Amino acid sequence: MDWSKPSVYPDRIIINFGANPASEISVTWRTNEEIDTAYVEIAKATGDPKFWENKETLLANTEVLDADTIETAEVLAHYHSLEIKDLEPKTIYGYRVGDGERWSEWFQFETASDQLDDKFSFLYVGDAQNYILELWSRLIREGFKTAPDAKFFIHAGDLVNTAHKEQDWHEWFTAGGFIHSMIPAVPTPGNHEYRAKDSLENAAKERSLSIQWNPQFTLPQNGPEGLEETVYYMDYQDARIISLNSNRELEVQAEWLENLLQKTTQKWIIVTYHHPMYSASSGRDNPTLREIWKPIFDKYHVDLALQGHDHSYARGRVSPGENVLEGVNLRDQTGTVYVVSVSGGKMYDVGGDWTDLGATKDRSGENTQLFQVITVEGDHLLFESFTAVGELYDSFELIKTEDGPNKFIELRAKAINERIEPEN
Repeated sequence: MDWSKPSVYPDRIIINFGANPASEISVTWRTNEEIDTAYVEIAKATGDPKFWENKETLLANTEVLDADTIETAEVLAHYHSLEIKDLEPKTIYGYRVGDGERWSEWFQFETASDQLDDKFSFLYVGDAQNYILELWSRLIREGFKTAPDAKFFIHAGDLVNTAHKEQDWHEWFTAGGFIHSMIPAVPTPGNHEYRAKDSLENAAKERSLSIQWNPQFTLPQNGPEGLEETVYYMDYQDARIISLNSNRELEVQAEWLENLLQKTTQKWIIVTYHHPMYSASSGRDNPTLREIWKPIFDKYHVDLALQGHDHSYARGRVSPGENVLEGVNLRDQTGTVYVVSVSGGKMYDVGGDWTDLGATKDRSGENTQLFQVITVEGDHLLFESFTAVGELYDSFELIKTEDGPNKFIELRAKAINERIEPEN
């Protein structure tokens, strides 16, 4: 596995937003163990090629990842990271990382606006997991091509297939390339991010979070104790973006989520986690998740739930609940909209009716790699799903109303035909 080993040169450079994306960004990268002092240089970007003359040089934190004894990981690396605060809103910054002698190229990112209703878009994908370098690369690059101004990128779990495997993470970083270095990632862990680290854990049927997860992502530390960097939130303008961990301690997260949403003043609430509340494929239901989390989603009017796991596509919604005005067409009103999507090359058949579970499934798809572009502007949220060759596969719009539930506008008529493979 020498091809994936770290060297003295920075690699796997990735950015993540802090809790306040208008003023906070985190940068993380990797080298071998020879590099124990590392820096971030950052400056406001301009059209002048010498913008860097006004740079600030900041000392990064360095931690050791010693996974030499973990099967499939077998790596010793230094991870360098820095949380950068007090940035200016709606500003493009250039940055590079290095040890003072060996530097990366200059990358750019933009902070969020301080005007809450300003328009912004972001990308969302389900499981990359399999055939990552082989097939996921075309999908994530098509996503960037379609939405180059996307402000962040939600990855809804199962980024890799084998939690600690260096080859998998090498493929994930290589497939995304500079996209990871310019569009902040919002990752949530899937079941494949958990695996036994050694024979003792295996014998005890215990599974640990990927040994690479915490060193390689620098995420907001505002979740419940013990679930740091897997449960967290950020406020991007008037949208509260929440990552939950559907693998662990659902009740603990429910209490945390209730307390968080009680105090939420943002117009939009968007939640991402891995295992679907309503499954896209047969035999994969998650009733415990629905029992514990859905009442909170309903109570606090979560707008959109972005999920993975089922390796197919489904989009549907639940009733808006009580207090619907008389004379309103219920088909035009909605509670939470639930989406399941897949971006990698592993596919399952669709199946399962949501009706008996109190929801309506409006759109399905199988054997199709997909990415989603979500655009928020004031009271409007536009959802678009695209295939790996840029075809519009699904679309709808949510509109905020003064006192009632969201208005729902179905736009799938603009999309290609539903892709359901005929049974043999």
